[in-house]
Amino acid sequence: MHFSPEFLTVAMFIGLMVSITLGHQLAYTIAGVATVIGLIDNGFNVTGLFNLYANDVWGLMNNYTLVAVPLFIFMAQLLDQSKVSEGLFESLYVVLGKVKGGLGLAVVVVCTVFAATTGIIGASVVAMGLLAAPALMSKGYQKELTSGIICASGTLGILIPPSIMMVVFAGLTGMKATSVGNLFAGAIFPGLVLSGLYFLYIIVLCNVNPKIGPPIPAEEAAKYTAAQKWGMTLKSLLPPLALILMVMGTILGGIATATEAAGMGALGAFILAVFNRAITWKVIRDASAATMKTTSMVMLLFIAGTFFSTVFLSMGGGDVVADLFVGSGMNRWLALAIMMLIIFILGMFIDWTAILLVTVPIFLPIASQLGFDPLWFAILMCVNLQTSFLTPPFGYALFYFKGVAPKGYTMMHVYKGIVPFVGLQVIGMILICVFPALATWLPAFFFSK
Repeated sequence: MHFSPEFLTVAMFIGLMVSITLGHQLAYTIAGVATVIGLIDNGFNVTGLFNLYANDVWGLMNNYTLVAVPLFIFMAQLLDQSKVSEGLFESLYVVLGKVKGGLGLAVVVVCTVFAATTGIIGASVVAMGLLAAPALMSKGYQKELTSGIICASGTLGILIPPSIMMVVFAGLTGMKATSVGNLFAGAIFPGLVLSGLYFLYIIVLCNVNPKIGPPIPAEEAAKYTAAQKWGMTLKSLLPPLALILMVMGTILGGIATATEAAGMGALGAFILAVFNRAITWKVIRDASAATMKTTSMVMLLFIAGTFFSTVFLSMGGGDVVADLFVGSGMNRWLALAIMMLIIFILGMFIDWTAILLVTVPIFLPIASQLGFDPLWFAILMCVNLQTSFLTPPFGYALFYFKGVAPKGYTMMHVYKGIVPFVGLQVIGMILICVFPALATWLPAFFFSK
């Protein structure tokens, strides 16, 4: 019996949603659904389908760009051990603490700097949850505001380069326009815009209602002279800035590829940990084991997603979706809004890796046909996917924070706290739509030649 591409497309996505809802492992779910639909489409030609899969995996394993994934993860693990974020927060605690909402602003700054040295969300949220949450709570900060600041700021690591998400995105497309270098450069301003929106929101909110974000007592702030404050800040800020220059400077300057820069970053993180006397054999062993586990998870999802997109495109699913958006004569901005809404809703239930693997091969060609810049669209997708870490019921950042939150926190406190920050992320997406140069100017400046 032969089924139409339209029927198989609907069946494929319904099967995926049902399987995920039932709680099956994501990678096996994606690969399993792809295999069943693929066999139905090709008349149960098992050999033909698995030959196709073998070619896909071989091509994936030959992708040099993906070598950056374990290197950036290892770099993040070492940075987590080197306690860079702790020193920076302690100095900014003194510098910004006397300002209304100052401790919240310190968290945003620390997470922004930490995001520019590592692309791992869990490390930022857990570190700030353990370090900053008790400090903010002890100074009278509202529970909801505290959780919102830490969760939202911690997710900047997935957007501000070096970002694992950008590396995976580039590996999926293989396009020059969406290379790792272009994506890294394109994400810098949007990441800083989000950080600035968080900063502005905290200042306005805490000045309107100082009780929810009070400053530290004046006598505590007066313990240090201006010179001491500057010295503390520079001492804690210069090492991560040097690491950022080592990684991003070499990529944007055209000196190194993203993979080579990732290797340099891992070496830099190791040196930084040595200087902070944080290196032991246990640290190296634990960092290596964590890197292996995370890389294995990412690559398994990558393989499953490749199976899914291969079957989907080979059975004509891509044409079905393209006809829906392009052939229907729909306004291109409405089509863009629908695609972004689909990604946003998927982010509530599915890991960002799976969303990228399923949607990029479908949506990116459609966006190009609609006349959108592929790089701009890619950055917009990545900003949208940042919300997946904050949106219930399965926002990872929420559970990371709840796992280390001080006593007295409930999930409802966390859920209420992230609502305004999700709104700020949506505003960030709107700003990128209104001012596309936020995503395209820097890549053009560095790589136009």
